[in-house]
Amino acid sequence: MFRVRLLLFVLSLALSGHASAVVETTQNDKVAPGDSLVRVKLGESAVDLAGPWKFHVGDDAAWARPDFDDSSWEDVDLTPDGNTGLSPGWTARGHAGYSGYAWYRIRVDVQEAKRSLALKMPDSFDDAYQVFVNGQRIGEFGKFTDHGVTAYSGLPTAFRLPKGLRSGEISIAVRVWMDSATPFNSPDAGGLRQPPELGYASAISEQVRLDWDDAAHYVGSGFLETQVIVMALLMALTLFWLDKHEKSYLWLSLVCEASLLNVVPVLLASFTTWIGQTEYVILHDVIAFPLRIGLWVLFWGYWFRLERIRVLHYAVWSLVIILAIGTAMLRPPLYGKHVPVEAAGFLHPFVLIVNLGLGVLLLLVAYRGFYKNKGEGGLAAAAVILAVIANYQHELRLIHVPTTFTRLGFTISLGSVSTILSLLIITVMLLGRFITAQRAKEQWKLEIAQARHVQQVLIPNKLPQISDLNIDSEYRPAREVGGDFFQIVPKEEDGTSLIVFGDVTGKGLQAGMLVALIVGAIRSTAQHDNRPERVLEALNEQLCERESASATCMVLRFSPNGVVELANAGQLPPYLNGSEMQIEGALPLGMLPGMDFPVTSFKLEPGDSLMIMSDGVVEAQNASGELFGFERIEQMLRGHTTTEEIATAAQRFGQTDDILVLRVERCAPRTVLQTQPQEAYT
Repeated sequence: MFRVRLLLFVLSLALSGHASAVVETTQNDKVAPGDSLVRVKLGESAVDLAGPWKFHVGDDAAWARPDFDDSSWEDVDLTPDGNTGLSPGWTARGHAGYSGYAWYRIRVDVQEAKRSLALKMPDSFDDAYQVFVNGQRIGEFGKFTDHGVTAYSGLPTAFRLPKGLRSGEISIAVRVWMDSATPFNSPDAGGLRQPPELGYASAISEQVRLDWDDAAHYVGSGFLETQVIVMALLMALTLFWLDKHEKSYLWLSLVCEASLLNVVPVLLASFTTWIGQTEYVILHDVIAFPLRIGLWVLFWGYWFRLERIRVLHYAVWSLVIILAIGTAMLRPPLYGKHVPVEAAGFLHPFVLIVNLGLGVLLLLVAYRGFYKNKGEGGLAAAAVILAVIANYQHELRLIHVPTTFTRLGFTISLGSVSTILSLLIITVMLLGRFITAQRAKEQWKLEIAQARHVQQVLIPNKLPQISDLNIDSEYRPAREVGGDFFQIVPKEEDGTSLIVFGDVTGKGLQAGMLVALIVGAIRSTAQHDNRPERVLEALNEQLCERESASATCMVLRFSPNGVVELANAGQLPPYLNGSEMQIEGALPLGMLPGMDFPVTSFKLEPGDSLMIMSDGVVEAQNASGELFGFERIEQMLRGHTTTEEIATAAQRFGQTDDILVLRVERCAPRTVLQTQPQEAYT
């Protein structure tokens, strides 16, 4: 059974010792033979009712009556042991293995009491009780129903005696219930572990107040720990909201939530009856304890950006589930009822090994992280060590490492201090990483803006005007800097016009800079030789000289008589008057040096049109994973569809790549209006 065992019992003994009270045990002729009567003369404080009490296991409502003959019951002295401050329970008094109900009875002769009386019950007991005075129930701690008993952690509790009951003989009976699993967690469990105190209501109230003060000093560090955890939780969630690409922020917030699940039940059990012992064990021991150490391992895995994080997930969650099941088997309500006591012989070492396995895994993750990220420094190392200390308090006690300290009257837990310091250190590290990431992001934005500026300088936005060709285009980049491109280059000498249409590998800044390179290569090549195959050969040599640079590209040369020469390197075939053309193709540029590019020739009559589009149209994908596909394109091209309509339809369907659509229509015999090379990039 979990309970807050108050360590300042000596204070109450001292207060009782200074009171002008007298306790005597004599035989009383008015009660049944063999019964003992405790004579109490109250002063200004309370007296301990150490006994002798009458004790009996079992349960009978008649045992609460004041006239019941308990002379055959056992005599029990509840005087606390000088070392532990506790009296042995019934398990150590000859009733080992017994659980359920038992009764304590005592008769008290109160002399010269002039004010209202109260009975303060001990804070240490197993596991719930009801108090009867002269046969009347005056209170209980725990929830007694027809379906069973709900026990809570011991809290400072007192009950006023019935109104008008002051001097004279008083019969006190205490009905106690103990869970069957409690004896397995404490070798001397069972019943009342400290004596009740009888005194004036005002003195008892002061004693209760002092006990609450002691409880606050004993577990008060938990409130500070909770505040730090909440602060770290809010910080982690805020940073994750600002930068969702950094997964370590999310996993730290999960660590904080598991830590709250570990701390808050302790505070609730120590100061309220909102949570029963069984619920406490499930939340604190079975769920929060394995979950917190597992989440710590995953947090550091994400913090150090380790590879094979999926394997780490499998290892962590397997150990967490095994540890939770093993712990549940050693705790009520399973242990002692559904799990035999003998199973503890192998369950305890097995659970210890699994728990230590998670600790070893945490240290391995930290080692790999420091090896990979040598610049993490001492802050991360200190945070990891503190996290280990915070999660292994029980194991540290096993090797005789002190885990609690008393300073200025407050009991301080080493685990709480370690948790607070580790979270404070990690919060500082989080802010540092976030500031660094924001600086890198701003630098990245600046570089992208510069790349866009370079593209705008190299590629004019306005399309060149050619008398017998109507050219229309629509471009929808997937990012700020796109990888799709096209150029239109008229040539004065022979009256031809060159259209180059392509898509570089990748997206973003790298793709944009590669487009700029290709634009320059097209300009320089077309000035000397604008044959489609020669342009592709020149571009291919340029890209082969650059490692990991490739692009798909189509080059079309339009002659004044309507003849079109086309060479293709990995681009989708164009559509002539709505029908897909059958053309020869080749590998994308930059794959192999010295490639040949076959040329296809055809003629555009006045009114004929060519529709050219990048693979971003075909590969648009909706939420169900369905592609936009060729069938939808062909269906749209059966009517008079514009480039804007095709691009918009693909974008709304689910854009995954840059979308570029170009339409060229021959309208009449032409003359070149512009003699200077012009390029277009939308």
